[in-house]
Amino acid sequence: MIAPVDNNIKREIIYPERDGNPMADNTVQFRWITTIKSNLDWLFAKDEQVFVAGDLLWYPIEGNNKKRQAPDVMVIFGRPKGDRGSYQQWKEENIAPQVVFEILSPGNTQTEMNRKLLFYEHHGVEEYYIYDPNKNELSGLLRNEQQLEVIEEMDNWISPRLGIRFQLSEPELIIYHPDRQPFSSYIEEKQKAEIEQQRAETERQRAEKLAAKLKELGMNSEEI
Repeated sequence: MIAPVDNNIKREIIYPERDGNPMADNTVQFRWITTIKSNLDWLFAKDEQVFVAGDLLWYPIEGNNKKRQAPDVMVIFGRPKGDRGSYQQWKEENIAPQVVFEILSPGNTQTEMNRKLLFYEHHGVEEYYIYDPNKNELSGLLRNEQQLEVIEEMDNWISPRLGIRFQLSEPELIIYHPDRQPFSSYIEEKQKAEIEQQRAETERQRAEKLAAKLKELGMNSEEI
């Protein structure tokens, strides 16, 4: 006897962690994505309730694995740091990303960007920033009570959520931390660390030479 099929059994829905699209189309786009992501990581490093992600699929609706976007960078206030395969909003106290960034490449079409705008607007994004590094053009949108509205003047605009400032400059955009320090790349930070290390080593060697000289004179540094 063949057992009847129970049509009420729910099939497990898989939420893929990849959408088949590359993180970036070129080195410039990749540099901007990683620079913004890493600097926001540093900015909120001490706040365990701010989650920053890059190129992570966001699923806003449980049961729907087709409706999704992977912002180049997104920031979620009120959610803990930690690794995720995707951002499934219903598992995150239904908190939507408040801030998203998109870095354009020549391959982005207007239709694609319009679709992203509608998605972010519909699913509760508060601040949406789009930067085209090839044209050095920045645009932004800020949510009012119902929808995202274009920010008319982006030069020296300060993000309400992030506290960072955007300065339109040549040859490219400059973004400043709240402490007025500009966003920097990993290489720039590595160079700063190496310079500081060299300075500390020079000071150490100078102190050792001074101590040795004082010892020759039968003195010590406490007697100076």
